Amino acid sequence: MNEGLRRMIERDIVGRGIRDPRVIAAMKKVDRALFVPPEWRDSAYGDHPLSIGAGQTISQPYMVAFMTETLGLSGKERVLEIGTGSGYQTAILAELALEVYTVERIESLATAAEDRLAAMGYSNIRFHIGDGSLGWEEHAPYDRIIVTAAAPAAPSSLIEQIAEGGRMVIPTGPQDGQVLEIIDRRENVILRKKSMGCIFVPLIGEEGFPDGARSR
Repeated sequence: MNEGLRRMIERDIVGRGIRDPRVIAAMKKVDRALFVPPEWRDSAYGDHPLSIGAGQTISQPYMVAFMTETLGLSGKERVLEIGTGSGYQTAILAELALEVYTVERIESLATAAEDRLAAMGYSNIRFHIGDGSLGWEEHAPYDRIIVTAAAPAAPSSLIEQIAEGGRMVIPTGPQDGQVLEIIDRRENVILRKKSMGCIFVPLIGEEGFPDGARSR
């Protein structure tokens, strides 16, 4: 682990309250610098989002760790990720889950992420290009769902794809500011809880924001 990554873990992951040892180990193993464009490499270990092109971003390290810890992964889960992006969150999930199904609407990002993650040796990830607001019904239900773009409200299609005993973490609200929503399915009852405030790029799609919406 290089010095920049070590400082990031100490300052922004452990230092901000992440306690799950498996999540911390995954954050140490997956080097964020490998997932950002060359012009942003000097900023790779800062605790803030970075542009990855096509109007999208790689999330801040703390938010990646917090959302991942909130999923409560034991290693046996099938996880649906909405918003592949650079593949950074995907790699973290692949370290911690049995299988990862990831959906990205922008083909250039999806292709680059698939190539990057294959080169890194991951074999438990399946990729799909499509409308993430509709999930990936073919392989549903999922033990966990993580959405890395903001929807006006949690899409009903995604809620329907949560397995019994499963959980979804999703930012919901207007484009200028959202909250993380934690949605659990227990005995076919949907339970909702609000967590921290956040700002994500918009989830574009049939059950998200209309095409043309942009983050502010």
